[in-house]
Amino acid sequence: MFVLLFRYVFGGAIHVPGISYVDFLIPGVIVQTVVFGATSTAVGLSQDMSNGIIDRFRSLPMSRSAVLAGRTIADLVRNVFVVLLMIVVGMAVGFRFHNGFLPAVAAVFVALLLGYALSWVFALIGLTVADPETAQLAGFLPIFPLVFASSVFVSIQSMPGWLQAFAKNQPISRAADTVRALTEGGPVATDLIWTLLWSTAILAVFIPLAVRRYRKV
Repeated sequence: MFVLLFRYVFGGAIHVPGISYVDFLIPGVIVQTVVFGATSTAVGLSQDMSNGIIDRFRSLPMSRSAVLAGRTIADLVRNVFVVLLMIVVGMAVGFRFHNGFLPAVAAVFVALLLGYALSWVFALIGLTVADPETAQLAGFLPIFPLVFASSVFVSIQSMPGWLQAFAKNQPISRAADTVRALTEGGPVATDLIWTLLWSTAILAVFIPLAVRRYRKV
């Protein structure tokens, strides 16, 4: 729906210098897709707690981190299929890879890496809130402004000056710009390094927090 909406409804009014809008849009939507997909970790874990599944897992002789790792990896695998679907939809509306096969594969891996890192944030949220409905809302609220105050749909240069510094340096913009550079060609090193740093930092902070929270539920 986002692809069709921005491609055919808003796309005619949005101009990005030096690139067709569909080629600008789809890399951003790929990142948006994995970010929104990561929120399902919060809902899934909250449902497992509500249904008593977490209590059953805790009674088994397994590592405390195994349940969370299994959940986040399962959500990562689902995101792979969703990204492939988004690529097919994107190509159907005119998107093309202009930088070769290996950079295209690298672009998918970069998007999935950020999505996997964020799934640990949502794992912590899912273990903290009271029910799946609250988990869904709690996961959506912080992601919504990050996605729309980013380079997913529009060029950051079109934003007010006070917003540009935030939009340029937050992880979703860095990932979207990295995916865009890998699919279209152009300088990629700075955005790629920042995306890797953001993803690593999120994992380093939220894996221990989520595991610690899991031990206490």
